[in-house]
Amino acid sequence: MPGNCDAATRQTLAGAGEGGDPTPCAPAAHDPANTRPTKASSAGGRTEGSTDGSADREAPAYVLSRRVVTLFAVACGAAVANVYFAQPLLVTMGDDLAMSPALVGSVVTLTHVGYGLGLFLLVPLGDIADRRRLIVAQLLLLVGALAVIATAPTAAVLLVGMAATGLLAVVTQTMVAFAASLAPPAGRGRVVGLVTSGVVVGILLARTASGVLADLAGWRSVYVASASLTALLALVLHRVLPRHVAARASTLGYGRLLRSTVTLFARERLLRLRALFGLLVFASFSTLWSSIALPLSEEPYAMSHSAIGALGLIGVAGALAATAAGRLNDRGLSGPTTGTALALLAVSWLPLAYTRSSLWALAVGIVLLDLAVQAVHVTNQTVIYALHPDAGSRLIGGYMVFYSIGSATGAIAATTLYAAAGWGAVCVLGAAFSCLALALWAFTRKSTQPAA
Repeated sequence: MPGNCDAATRQTLAGAGEGGDPTPCAPAAHDPANTRPTKASSAGGRTEGSTDGSADREAPAYVLSRRVVTLFAVACGAAVANVYFAQPLLVTMGDDLAMSPALVGSVVTLTHVGYGLGLFLLVPLGDIADRRRLIVAQLLLLVGALAVIATAPTAAVLLVGMAATGLLAVVTQTMVAFAASLAPPAGRGRVVGLVTSGVVVGILLARTASGVLADLAGWRSVYVASASLTALLALVLHRVLPRHVAARASTLGYGRLLRSTVTLFARERLLRLRALFGLLVFASFSTLWSSIALPLSEEPYAMSHSAIGALGLIGVAGALAATAAGRLNDRGLSGPTTGTALALLAVSWLPLAYTRSSLWALAVGIVLLDLAVQAVHVTNQTVIYALHPDAGSRLIGGYMVFYSIGSATGAIAATTLYAAAGWGAVCVLGAAFSCLALALWAFTRKSTQPAA
């Protein structure tokens, strides 16, 4: 049955399916007359108990409650935090396992390399597999990887565990795509906003939590606690989430699945533009958070690692406030929301430039920056998911590859620039990323929101 998408979207889907074969647009996710799903729901799949078209029409729709959305947010935050736990623990890990400084640095590198590989190799599986089983399986494997880290007797074992943890932590993106697929189209932006808030909060609080636990019970306790929480979340998610099988699981193989991810980017200009926004805003985000410890650990502040880590609590305020961006997207305001957020991102670097003389200026800058980044991120994911719900995992996974590139670029550039020219130069760098994103939006704003 043909869908209700426009000609441009149908042209995109023609090349995003199985090796370029024409792919019909997905029909409306919910019948406006009631809450029962149509034969192909917005999730592009079947919930538990529906094995054919007749059953689909008879089965009641899964109702995504606020409690389940909160569970998604908590699980996403807990999973992604594993990528960042090690950052304040590197010195302690190195001393415990007799690692050289170069080897200690590879702990973070391998974790992020694993995460990048997982975005491309594992996240797309959500479009051809039962997402509930996929999520639970990845969480249980993640428990195993965390256990390896917690009990690592040598540096080699630790590094293997870190790479595996990064690879499996991409379950976060599978959960974001699953939550988006279960949400009704009219409320999808709100749901994506709430779940993505969990991701950002997890990133911001990971360093604080790991520092506190390490001070209390040693660095290994961080991974024991995370493994325990992850196992509990796997059990709860298995009991709460519906079975969700992709409608085309039997016809789209793994190789074609990966190729179609590339095809989507090649054919869809909106996806490419939104991915570039993601790269630039997370380069700005990483410019701040990868280097802020440097000026704060020096005079006149000379803050401890715990005090610096607590700055993440300030960032949480901005991240949570930006959930309103999801509601604005549901009202069709993705363009103005993006432009306003990018302007705030550029402005945030003005108070941040006064960090050495005022902690209040730093706090204001952090709130503005995190609010702006979160607003753009939520808008990006909501817009690109709507392009093709049946390819939601591929769209979000591919977009997050650009997020990772931006984060790595900001971190490397900021720390290098600080050593060469100081905090003022770092602020210029962050503002440059922000202004470039704003200029890109200004020149392409008619192309960076979905067609009416």
